[in-house]
Amino acid sequence: MPLIRPSREDDLDAITHIYGHHVLHGTGTFETTPPSVADMAVRRADVLGKGLPWLVIEEGGQVLGFAYGNWFKPRPAYRFSVEDSIYLAPDTAGKGLGRALLAELMAQLERSGVRKVMAVIGDSANAGSIGVHRALGFEQVGVVPSCGWKFGRWLDIVIMQRSLGAGDSTPPEDSGSAA
Repeated sequence: MPLIRPSREDDLDAITHIYGHHVLHGTGTFETTPPSVADMAVRRADVLGKGLPWLVIEEGGQVLGFAYGNWFKPRPAYRFSVEDSIYLAPDTAGKGLGRALLAELMAQLERSGVRKVMAVIGDSANAGSIGVHRALGFEQVGVVPSCGWKFGRWLDIVIMQRSLGAGDSTPPEDSGSAA
């Protein structure tokens, strides 16, 4: 039975390996050079430093995927909106792991006060990512055609979104002065 838990430093080798596979072989990320373990450690520390979750899904002690949310944009008015990222080991597709991982990520984001989750999905042909987001209530709000170049072809991005909790029906508790 897979276990979803907060990531730890000792997960970084597996996280880096999984993500590196997607950089080199997939179109879900527009990065073209795999980051190092040190790079991924910095990224993870940035997310955790904002009080946002970075999760892994494991089975039998093996990390099979990871997911996190990071601010959609760095400006203060965006502080209730995040972009999710989710990556699974290549041999795990179709087992429900992505759906479980994304559902737990959204639950944790909602508990942290996030009201909107965006998915910026690389490649409009990325049926797996589009499907798992749709299955969890995301709606497509746009496509930006031909905005990335990878593997000798132009790639679109698909933008999907889902509100969490009260969404935009009430002000957030920490509405602050950034009106």
